[in-house]
Amino acid sequence: MVKFTSSLPIVVMLAATAGFAAAPKAAQAAQRGDSLLIHRVQQENGMNLPRRGMSMAQVEKAYGAPQRKLSPRGGDTKKHPQINRWEYSNFIVYFEHEHVIHAVLNTPAGNNTNPAAVN
Repeated sequence: MVKFTSSLPIVVMLAATAGFAAAPKAAQAAQRGDSLLIHRVQQENGMNLPRRGMSMAQVEKAYGAPQRKLSPRGGDTKKHPQINRWEYSNFIVYFEHEHVIHAVLNTPAGNNTNPAAVN
């Protein structure tokens, strides 16, 4: 019994050391992801994207006709308002009813590569 309790701290130290060795790799991966997100947000801030609250008519007047207007989603209840998505060459605009709720860069991630596939 004494031998088991005296070797227990060594086992705990070895396990802790292994955990600390893996932590830097996870931190590096998280840091890369964070820097990519920060870069994308900075890129969006530097662009002239439609502002929240603009109407569809204002967006079309300022940015021209979109390359594609995807069919609306939702609208069946007040909790699920109608959402429209317009695709331009560099960005995508999301509307709730007739007003902009968000505009994002059109990057090759997720279904931005082929939005027609989800339509």
